[in-house]
Amino acid sequence: MINGHGDDIYQYGEIRCNFSSNISPLIDTGPLRQHLAERLTLINHYPEPDAYSLEVLIAAKHGISSNEVLVTSGATDAIYLIAQTLRDERTFAVKRPTFSEYADACRMYGYEEAPKAASKREQSDACISYAEHEQALTKFKGGAVRWLCNPNNPTGELLTTDTIKVLSRRHHWLIIDQSYEDYTWAPLLSAQHAIDMQNVIVIHSMTKRYAIPGLRLGYIIAPSAVIDRLRANYRPWAVNALAIEAGHWLMEHEEPYYREEMRMLLAQTQYLRDRLRGIFGIHVYPTSTNFMLCSIQPLGHRTLARQECTAAELKEYLLAHHGFLIRDASNFEGLKDCHFRIATQLPEFNDELVEAIKTFVYKVKRDA
Repeated sequence: MINGHGDDIYQYGEIRCNFSSNISPLIDTGPLRQHLAERLTLINHYPEPDAYSLEVLIAAKHGISSNEVLVTSGATDAIYLIAQTLRDERTFAVKRPTFSEYADACRMYGYEEAPKAASKREQSDACISYAEHEQALTKFKGGAVRWLCNPNNPTGELLTTDTIKVLSRRHHWLIIDQSYEDYTWAPLLSAQHAIDMQNVIVIHSMTKRYAIPGLRLGYIIAPSAVIDRLRANYRPWAVNALAIEAGHWLMEHEEPYYREEMRMLLAQTQYLRDRLRGIFGIHVYPTSTNFMLCSIQPLGHRTLARQECTAAELKEYLLAHHGFLIRDASNFEGLKDCHFRIATQLPEFNDELVEAIKTFVYKVKRDA
């Protein structure tokens, strides 16, 4: 596990707005919290050993068999379970920057990373395209367990279903983490299509969909034979009783206004990205979801010594002067100390963040 995952609010106490968390601020968890408060006696009993009752509800939602669903204690639990189960494959491949746990889980179970061509382009630009990354893997023969985050964290990049189908034919296994699937309008791989491809395993996160990261709840969709293999390594009582109860309630109370909330959030994301792009010295990468990767460029007159500042310095400034927390992305493998990630929050805070970053950058520029 990398040192310093996102949303490290626990280190800072009270803050005014948490831009490091990529959970939607528009989702009201009040009714769910009230429901769970009335069922706290569940903690006096063991939960279901395998959360089967929730798997039935999830399968019905996707129109598949319950034998093709496995509920886990969050998406990260699913990642390590998959890496453990497929460890005989011995080799994994991943394009960075992305969520660190794919590589960490594979290394824990003895995998080696597929060799890559160390091109100048790949060394100089952390955000190379998938096409370039796949080209770098062409000399590698023997498949691999290929990991994708789609949409990708921290870049917000998204692959089409056609591209995913091509990748599935190039690798023994294709693992797709769709944790952010509800934070984009783009069409993603359906459950049935994934199952039909036979070598594709899809990870889903109820944490992101329903804004409940503290409960740790997710699930895997795959062909039934693959689910059987995963169950062979599944820990009994892996999902706690309150999380299972939350899953039941959420499956039965999907709010119809959720899509409108997402429309508002993604519209605000585009607005925030456009405003950030207007700040001299700030580069903002394209995104297909509610968060965006940014970098601080060197500042100062081109004929003089140029002043460099880091994402860590910006983070500390925003905390100290505005009570805002952003994600220092420098610890993503492949990124540098100039990279940071911002997730869209409420409009009034978004506007204030832009002005705060502008003030910081211009102050550095004046001091250069």
